[in-house]
Amino acid sequence: MFRRRRADTDQPEDDPYEVGGDHGDWQDAAAAPGAAGAGGPWDADEDVPEQERIDFGSLLVPTDEGIQVQVSVVEDQPAWVTVIRGQSSLQLQAFAAPKSGGLWDEVRQEIAAEVARSGGQSIEADGPFGVELRARIAPADPVHGDRRGALEPARFLGVDGPRWFLRGLINGPAASYQDQARPLERVFAAVVVVRGDHPVPPRDLLEIRLPDEALQALGQQAPEPEEDRWPLNPFERGPEITETR
Repeated sequence: MFRRRRADTDQPEDDPYEVGGDHGDWQDAAAAPGAAGAGGPWDADEDVPEQERIDFGSLLVPTDEGIQVQVSVVEDQPAWVTVIRGQSSLQLQAFAAPKSGGLWDEVRQEIAAEVARSGGQSIEADGPFGVELRARIAPADPVHGDRRGALEPARFLGVDGPRWFLRGLINGPAASYQDQARPLERVFAAVVVVRGDHPVPPRDLLEIRLPDEALQALGQQAPEPEEDRWPLNPFERGPEITETR
């Protein structure tokens, strides 16, 4: 069932996460560190393991019992996909990247700078997909639009694939606790990126399309793709369309 709604920015209180703290062995997750094809995330041209996935155009997102899959819409265009499990979430975006790869190294520095400008903290750490950014950020104020309140944990994941870059953002208890993180890490590892053969400038967001059943439920036609680049903003959230499984 799909429904359009605003994102819920509430997060659990009293989270013990500390930047640079000891959170156990994050390497226990299913994916191999740093490689897009050695356990996922996957490229559409690879021999991808069969699994139920929702087709969002550039992203094939796995689904299972107990999770919700949302599409955030900015200016009437789908902008990112969010997988929610309990009080934790994994936000997904795929971008075009140069053949040489290495976009995650640049993006990670930019996100760290944005976190600092917003009054947060961040540190690089080894994770199940290679180097990730573990941060504490203030939640967005729904009225004023700025960031205020107690800092909350977040994990920024990144994987460079063949001419694409997949970025993930984990919020909620899964940003602090391994047992909460593993289900979302398995989702991230099972994502399939459909880059396509058409030319797309590096850093442009790969087009996200709503599934047919979502469009039918909303009584809408598929939006036409736009040439404008989506901003690489790790904090902004918009209206959402939700499927509950």
